[in-house]
Amino acid sequence: MRPRKSQSRKNSQPRASQSRSQRTHPRRSRALRSQPFAVAKEGVESDDRLQKVLAQAGVASRRDCEELILTGRVEVDRKVVTELGTRVNPLTQEIRVDGEVLPRPKPVYLAVNKPVGVVCTARDPAGRPRVTDLLPPNTPRAFCVGRLDLATEGLILVTNDGELANGLTHPRHGVEKVYHVQVAGQMERDVLAQLHKGIYLAEGFAHAKHVRIKSRRKRSTLLEMVLDEGRNREVRRLLARVGHKVQRLKRIAVGPVRLGEMPVGAVRQLTKQEIEALQRAVAQGPKERQFPKGGRKPPRSHGTQKYAGSQPHKPRRDGPTIIGGK
Repeated sequence: MRPRKSQSRKNSQPRASQSRSQRTHPRRSRALRSQPFAVAKEGVESDDRLQKVLAQAGVASRRDCEELILTGRVEVDRKVVTELGTRVNPLTQEIRVDGEVLPRPKPVYLAVNKPVGVVCTARDPAGRPRVTDLLPPNTPRAFCVGRLDLATEGLILVTNDGELANGLTHPRHGVEKVYHVQVAGQMERDVLAQLHKGIYLAEGFAHAKHVRIKSRRKRSTLLEMVLDEGRNREVRRLLARVGHKVQRLKRIAVGPVRLGEMPVGAVRQLTKQEIEALQRAVAQGPKERQFPKGGRKPPRSHGTQKYAGSQPHKPRRDGPTIIGGK
């Protein structure tokens, strides 16, 4: 009888080839997937690189502005800055070049009724129309507060106030966004309750703060949904999880600012009262995530996020059915 061959050689064979990132950072992708809140950072940071701010103000070209910084000719808040890449906020900090104060950009606070087919990004390689293309000529550089996807219409705010934009988009502040959603099929009350209790998405637990039926048609239902987070395509994904396709999606309010009777593609200045109301909504501070009765809180994460929701589980079926309509 021939002896059985040793398995040590088989076990010593190298594993299937992996990319360098998979070998050196095995937990990176899981950590990113487990984050419950994803806030897009493009265009909403309050600070920008000093040489970029100088170039946009018309001082000189980007490279010449770098030379100005390296030679000690630029001051920020009365302190000479010689390090390239220093981040500054031109709205709140005093910048001087050769002793002369750089004019601060005029604050921009606009409301836009975004049409379908218009993108919210600052740059689009495909050449599609952008929200910034709808702004009046000579408008100072500004950016969208958050995003609406290509097929979504309605209210989007445009500003160059990075601090306010960060506060409005960060889910911890809980600034409410109101949507009118037309979905295929007839929506039942138990489905509304499920949306309000919460559903697990790929990156964590999500729920509608309020949801109610505005009207019914033969083959569709018109809903009003209120969200206080900021996930990518959150309305569409929540409704897809309960088996309803979104036919039309329109945002009608961001915090205290409402779309009203603005025509599609129109732009208007926010009033002083609206700006102050937005600032108060952000200044209220971080809010504890609220979950309705009968819904289960996601498990706590060991990371920096409060609720990771990485392990899906079914919500409790006991307790009252709360839809959350106002």
